[in-house]
Amino acid sequence: MLHGVQLVRDFFALLVGMDDAMAKAVAAAGCPRCDGPLHRGDHARKPRGALIALAGETFKTRFNLCCGWCRKRCMPPSARFLGQRVYLEAVVFLACVWALATGDLDVAGVPRRTVRRWLSWWASVLPTSPTWQQLRARFAPPPPDESTLPLSLCTRLQKELGPLADTMVEEVARMLAPLTTRSCPDSSRFVRLD
Repeated sequence: MLHGVQLVRDFFALLVGMDDAMAKAVAAAGCPRCDGPLHRGDHARKPRGALIALAGETFKTRFNLCCGWCRKRCMPPSARFLGQRVYLEAVVFLACVWALATGDLDVAGVPRRTVRRWLSWWASVLPTSPTWQQLRARFAPPPPDESTLPLSLCTRLQKELGPLADTMVEEVARMLAPLTTRSCPDSSRFVRLD
């Protein structure tokens, strides 16, 4: 199903470009609280790629914005980081797809307990989120089965995008980007970048 996934440096450079474009779009819109100017205030992260995405560990900067008037932070959506999780978003997605497809929680350097926690998030938190409700509407009926997320999402995208696994991981990163921040209201409008 995910044969040929190449999470190499070029792939993560593409995701950094997506993050940069989203940060610029959020900055151009101004502060959501006071309409003040947003300035870059990036910070370092220590992302983990396990054995799935070692190349992603070199891209350590999380783009962030700070209002010049009210000084409140506005973190733009990200295609690399899934909220405050330490592991890269692509790793969370691929590890969970692998665990569901094989029934094996031993995934390339990620602790079993962590994979179990991620699977719980996919099954209980994501389906109740407004972002998922919007995403479900994009798919022709029937939408991906919520009880087997992210495997059902992977299968569905494979039918639509073809067998290119990198493209599928990129698309999932784009879809989940609004979930990566709580400080930037209506972040989904900044994700619609081509």
